Amino acid sequence: MKRLKNIEELIKFRKSIETEHSPDMIRIFICTTGCRALGAEEVYNAFKSEIKKQSLENKVEVVDTGCQGLCARAPVLTIEPMGIFYGRATETDVPEIISQTILKGEIIERLCYTEAGKRIPYIKDIPFYGKQKKIVLRNCGNINPKSINEYILREGYAAISKVLTGMTPDEVINEIKNSGLRGRGGAGFPTGNKWEFVRKADGDIKYIICNGDEGDPGAFMDRAVLEGDPHSVIEGMLVGAYAIGSRKGIIYVRAEYPIAVEHLKIAIEQARNLGLLGENILGTNFSFDLDIKMGAGAFVCGEETALIASIEGKRGMPRPRPPFPATSGLWGKPTNINNVETFANVPVVILRGSEFFKSIGTQTSKGTKIFALAGNVKNTGLVEVPMGTTLREIVFDIGGGVPGRKKFKAAQMGGPSGGCVPAQHLDLQIDYETVKEVGAIMGSGGLIVMDDSTSMVEIARYFMEFCQDESCGKCVPCRIGTKRMLDILTRITKGEGKKEDISLLKELAEVTKMASLCGLGQTAANPVLSTIRYYINEYEELIDKKHAQADIQQTPAT
Repeated sequence: MKRLKNIEELIKFRKSIETEHSPDMIRIFICTTGCRALGAEEVYNAFKSEIKKQSLENKVEVVDTGCQGLCARAPVLTIEPMGIFYGRATETDVPEIISQTILKGEIIERLCYTEAGKRIPYIKDIPFYGKQKKIVLRNCGNINPKSINEYILREGYAAISKVLTGMTPDEVINEIKNSGLRGRGGAGFPTGNKWEFVRKADGDIKYIICNGDEGDPGAFMDRAVLEGDPHSVIEGMLVGAYAIGSRKGIIYVRAEYPIAVEHLKIAIEQARNLGLLGENILGTNFSFDLDIKMGAGAFVCGEETALIASIEGKRGMPRPRPPFPATSGLWGKPTNINNVETFANVPVVILRGSEFFKSIGTQTSKGTKIFALAGNVKNTGLVEVPMGTTLREIVFDIGGGVPGRKKFKAAQMGGPSGGCVPAQHLDLQIDYETVKEVGAIMGSGGLIVMDDSTSMVEIARYFMEFCQDESCGKCVPCRIGTKRMLDILTRITKGEGKKEDISLLKELAEVTKMASLCGLGQTAANPVLSTIRYYINEYEELIDKKHAQADIQQTPAT
């Protein structure tokens, strides 16, 4: 692979790739990341074999991609340019797909998406995709993530080219600030402001870190982006590094994400070989390189100071702030940390402009948000919607509603330290401020749907068990508070609750929230507080039932 010496060579390289892609070629896109667990690799290999067997190499190409979103139908594939969507395909279906759909243009109905008994063969007509707006997921499912050529073909590395040829670092920061892009890791802090703090901090050495330590149960947004479009994250980091004056970046990713790590390693090596990472990028005086750091799966390392400690080889534990990482972070140097989704937004903001980005979303929350839709919902999967989309639209219009004859009861938002949003707030517009008002948090984007058979007390106990287990134990409020709340919740779910337990739980939750050192402890009480707020009757029923049974046992027989 030839090293690109300047912007002009990158433009020529992109044009040469365009000439290699025949518009008459039929391309079969197969998700081989998340769908791998359900036999996607076998389907992919079967297509390769069948195409070769029928000598169709010049007419048909099979492409292994990242997540295509509709995980409930895994393994999934799309056929372009026809726009056909097939789900739950097996390797035995491959010869028929080739002979009937590819060669004759006929639809295989059993493989189509089904809605209200109706078969829907074309992806444009499937409700799951209809209300989505893909910015971060623009390439996921549409390119081979192991091919830098395919990323470049879709305007890849055009944003960093624009920055290096016509924008000062301050202009880049102002563009990000004007866009209204906020951190997608949960806190929602303005990204441009964060970059500006690091740029203005004293020091010749500055670091930029991508936080890919996604630890929420049921969440896989960052994993899907790293698996399906790793170059978008690398390019976002390049732009950020140029803006803050950094020469060194680190992507911190969970070791439990082997496909993400594999694809990142390939992407970094490809970018280096083309001269898009390393010294004097594209012939400029800007130099920047990346390393990968694999985390050991500690949930608390999602907190930025704990993450920094982990990278430094220390135990992943938060520290008090100030000083903030912007002034004293990795190895004591000014450090900027954003998560995967935040960085993947950056190339779009730069290329299409801040006005485009801020035209999407609400007054205070701009752009889109990815959610991992899971639980008691028909269409589980990865969803990207404009900020301000209602919970009802996500669960029912996109998710297809609750299966069977069950009714929607609540949605857990923001992961284990998020909160439960009840049915009365189904028309809630999802943005950072509104979600907080009803007792939940946006978090990184986990969204677990629960039906009317769910015990909300058990839900609170389950998430508290997770938070207590993942607490680093450094500060007393979190270490003791989560343990005591878990003990009480466990007692109540076993039918051993006391009447004073509810008020004690609320008191413990408020103190833990107020006095804990980091975000884990400060938000760990949310499941307790939100379930008591909306479902206190379930707590009371479990406690009253215990006392009623005790009274019956103590009543002498007549």
